[in-house]
Amino acid sequence: MDRLHPSGIDADGYIPTLSNVEVQPQFQDLLVDVCTTLTRSNPLLDGIYLYGSVARGDAVPAVSDLDLTLILQNPPASQDLKILESKRRTLESRHPEVTKIDFDIGSRAEVLAADNRLSWGYWLKHHCRCLWGNDLSTRFDRFKPSRDIAIAVNGDFASVLTRYAELIEQAATPMQSQRLQREASRKLIRSTQVLRSEQDLLWPQTLEEHVELFFQHFPCMRVKICFFLSQARRPDAKPKEFTAQLRSFSHWMASETA
Repeated sequence: MDRLHPSGIDADGYIPTLSNVEVQPQFQDLLVDVCTTLTRSNPLLDGIYLYGSVARGDAVPAVSDLDLTLILQNPPASQDLKILESKRRTLESRHPEVTKIDFDIGSRAEVLAADNRLSWGYWLKHHCRCLWGNDLSTRFDRFKPSRDIAIAVNGDFASVLTRYAELIEQAATPMQSQRLQREASRKLIRSTQVLRSEQDLLWPQTLEEHVELFFQHFPCMRVKICFFLSQARRPDAKPKEFTAQLRSFSHWMASETA
């Protein structure tokens, strides 16, 4: 896979593409700024990876988030995380073409550890594209869809969703609550993969594809999952209503996976 040069631009002057499709023009300057800002005078990073709607080419300007996976050369110290958070906030403040910038952070050793093959290995191989640095996805063959991988990636759903419910109840402003509701809804929908069948042959990519696969196995849960799909797009539920439904759905999923 082509990668960005340290300057942030590839050899032809364009952002590299996913599946031979150029990144949407509205986000090209943002990605150049990301690579330049994160790597300038900073030896921390081993690689920067793009995933989500911007990577797929279906992002909506001023509506979609920018999702990035950052792989560090070494396990991060607290000061390293503070530096990255400061840069994340700076990038977010000067790029209104996305509503939010998210960093998923790991280390090179974590990615290459044999125990993390089904989590980090699968994640980089099937969901990420390397924008800058070492493309560790080339270390892995493509993975056959399996429930084991779904659990390796999203098996933490119960604790994560419980934490989201607590944060939403503690939110100081409606805007903060809505942002958390959106994030929690996305996590919940993706976590439904832990209920996939071994006969399911495809990896869903979009939230809609996750929901469609879930429908096939649990048609009686259509209304409940559609609630979270709507909240992932435009969160407008009252916090107490949302957290009640979040906890209920999470408990149901936990019982189904037991």
